[in-house]
Amino acid sequence: MKQTNKIVIYQVFPRWFGNLKSSLVKNGSKAENGVGKFSDFTPLALSKIKELGTTHVWYTGVIEHATKTDYTAYQIQRDHSAVVKGNAGSPYAIKDYYDVDPDLAGQVPDRMDEFEALVKRTHDAGLKVILDFVPNHVARQYHSDAKMAYVEDLGQKDNTSKAFDPNNNFYYVPGQTLSLPFGAQQEDFEYSEFPAKVTGNDRFDACPGRNDWYETVKLNYGVDYLNGRTPHFDPVPNTWVKMLDILLFWAGKGVDGFRCDMAEMVPVEFWNWVIPKVKQAHDVCFIAEVYNPAEYRNYIQNGHFDYLYDKVGLYDTVRAVMCNQAPASNISTCWKSLEGIQQNMLNFLENHDEQRVASYFFAGDPRPGIPGMIVSAMMNTNPVMIYSGQELGEPGMDDEGFSGRDGRTTIFDYWSVASLRNWINEGAFDGGKLTAEQRQLREAYAKILNIAKSEPAITEGVFYDLMYANMSNPYFNPHRQFVFMRKYKNEVLLVVVNFDKAEQTVRVQIPNGAFKALDFEDNKAAVLTDLMTGESTVSTLTAAWPYQVVLPAYSGRLLKFTY
Repeated sequence: MKQTNKIVIYQVFPRWFGNLKSSLVKNGSKAENGVGKFSDFTPLALSKIKELGTTHVWYTGVIEHATKTDYTAYQIQRDHSAVVKGNAGSPYAIKDYYDVDPDLAGQVPDRMDEFEALVKRTHDAGLKVILDFVPNHVARQYHSDAKMAYVEDLGQKDNTSKAFDPNNNFYYVPGQTLSLPFGAQQEDFEYSEFPAKVTGNDRFDACPGRNDWYETVKLNYGVDYLNGRTPHFDPVPNTWVKMLDILLFWAGKGVDGFRCDMAEMVPVEFWNWVIPKVKQAHDVCFIAEVYNPAEYRNYIQNGHFDYLYDKVGLYDTVRAVMCNQAPASNISTCWKSLEGIQQNMLNFLENHDEQRVASYFFAGDPRPGIPGMIVSAMMNTNPVMIYSGQELGEPGMDDEGFSGRDGRTTIFDYWSVASLRNWINEGAFDGGKLTAEQRQLREAYAKILNIAKSEPAITEGVFYDLMYANMSNPYFNPHRQFVFMRKYKNEVLLVVVNFDKAEQTVRVQIPNGAFKALDFEDNKAAVLTDLMTGESTVSTLTAAWPYQVVLPAYSGRLLKFTY
């Protein structure tokens, strides 16, 4: 997929995005706590999401997953409560790859039509659609009610007497019954699974624990894990063919990209085979959740992924800096380790797996997210992502039920989010119920993301790290400040951020090497534009003396010099 501007992804959880119910019950049912709908993403809502600088919306939890809510009246098979986490259920325990979550439909029989209408509204708003593809595991009671008649269901023809067979879709523990010795049974009968299937997080026995992905079963892509991880890829495994059909199904609905859950738990050979086939038929991008840096280049070069999560590099580093647990200079290590693939990394400060910046488990304050987001959004041409509510300082400190008070916004429970309710303001989407601080925060995020999306020095320019020249600078604190430059044609962008809670005046040393590497003239007068304020003046950069910058608390300056 050719992208002229920087990709800016807005991750949103439809189940709680449009839910305006404020009287909530811990562990509440759908009837008690309400649920958001596809229809809550009105043209007005989407226009306001786009105002943030968004180019893509990642609708999380769309494909039908296991739930404790009973939809048998609509010919949807019911799930046993013992293998569902929370009342709403995990969106990563897929129950039917060919259907959407009935919770999100205004009229359950029309749920796919309503999803297709959401895709059209999103496109009409000038935004692209990203959908989760969960390839490694499915719900314990996976059963497709919605698949076409000619499609063979997962596991339908498995030989369950074998722990592994290249033609099986699942792995088995022959002769053993699944044991789940925890959790209350809400049904009159216990959940029964014989022979036990292998659990999604590679638990190759019949006794997954409470902290395992016990509600899921692992899919078999032709790797015999119990015999030295021996591959069986020729002929093409049955699971590969079924997954290709599923990807083509959703791409055919107008989806523009797939965020592939735990992609590194699926052999790279599968991605090497499937992604070119999907791209040959549809203009889509693929984003991989990969946490092992040693595998990054493998999944990009051999797996054909467009982008990978930069979690263990930039996210972990910036988080430590934001919490004053590491020096800002550590950020330089991140780009050095990604030499040649930086443009393929997806940067973020929040997502559904990570704790909210404003939570007590993270920074306890949303403001450090501003310098963190400037660094994440401005360092390279690669995509950046924010999580719905991040721009409002959502703390994620509710005790929703299964999720508990963990600094995250639940993906397991029926719930709504106070900051979003106040921004939505009964459908006006004007932030009418936000505090002044929340409005200022959202405006700051909008400025940062729109600059990142539109400034050629960011979207196309080269990067030059200035930290090496300022490590011993007595007028610059490399523990709490970070500085770099971007350059495109006749424009040089000086980016200075302050992770400190107090205002700082710094003097940035611009070495001779920067002028040579970026090919611009020392001490030449330029038009200086402060991109955060819009103010312009005339100024110059030179190696002869440091450039002075006043940095408010938890902020950054984006200074564009046009020659």
